[in-house]
Amino acid sequence: MRYLITGGAGFIGSHLAEALLARGDHVTVIDDLSTGSIKNIEHLKSHARFTYVIDTMENKPLLGELVDSVDRVYHLAAAVGVRLIVESPVRTIETNVHCTELLLAAAMKKKRRVFIASTSEVYGKSADIPFREDGDLVLGPSTHGRWSYACSKAIDEFLALAYQKEKGLPVVIARFFNTVGPRQTGMYGMVLPSFVRQALAGEPITVYGDGTQTRCFCHVSDALRAATALMDRDDLVGEVFNIGSTEEVSMLELAKRVIRLSGSSSTVTMVPYSEAYGAGFEDMQRRVPSLDKVGKAIGFKPTMSLDVTIGSVIDHLRAEEGGR
Repeated sequence: MRYLITGGAGFIGSHLAEALLARGDHVTVIDDLSTGSIKNIEHLKSHARFTYVIDTMENKPLLGELVDSVDRVYHLAAAVGVRLIVESPVRTIETNVHCTELLLAAAMKKKRRVFIASTSEVYGKSADIPFREDGDLVLGPSTHGRWSYACSKAIDEFLALAYQKEKGLPVVIARFFNTVGPRQTGMYGMVLPSFVRQALAGEPITVYGDGTQTRCFCHVSDALRAATALMDRDDLVGEVFNIGSTEEVSMLELAKRVIRLSGSSSTVTMVPYSEAYGAGFEDMQRRVPSLDKVGKAIGFKPTMSLDVTIGSVIDHLRAEEGGR
């Protein structure tokens, strides 16, 4: 099978490319390197079944040619990270919505199956825990840029499902919940690699807000096991699935675990949201997925514990920074 991965030089995309190559597939990657890194796919360049293109998805003739040359498409290209979203809302909206629109139009010409990578952010401020795929999406006011990402990804979902229902394009949508692992960068506000880098440097670990907000971190290998299984099933097109872990942890406890598992001497420093992201920033207090639907569909259960997941990030960053 031949696959195209948009955003394939990113954290998740590069791991997906590895997984598909490992099972014998052909993989083409397109990435403009705005948030991805060529380092993530450097080790794949010489692979006989791997091709990469450094360009924007807004190059319509190129995008059309790439989509035509494959059997299926994983659409992972998107603006990512809380900091980038807050600081560059125009880029966030244009990247997420316009690129998805271009891809769906290109895929429609040959009815290529498309996997749309969405996010737990679409649930917004919903307090209906755990989040279920058929639950309401509760977004904050448009005056708070924090919600532009969630809204843009929700539009991606609506657009993909419209293509499926009206035009018969086979699409499947997955809402990823805090996927983490080796190669993820803290540059754009990703919390776990940020904590680990600070711990390895012996710096204070900065926890935003009061530290009671909770998340469920899913190792990238578990997330991609679910994603590939969903994509392989003909009977799951037109469906939306949560992908994540249900092991809930507060940000303060996460910082303490990073310190313990890394053997760091770091302390924890609390930083108000207003200082980190400006006035009016809002956050979700809890973000916990229901995995009932994906479990029934493909038998998915995460296998990597939180401590093992944290350890994989520590090992990767320690090796990257010279073993300290």
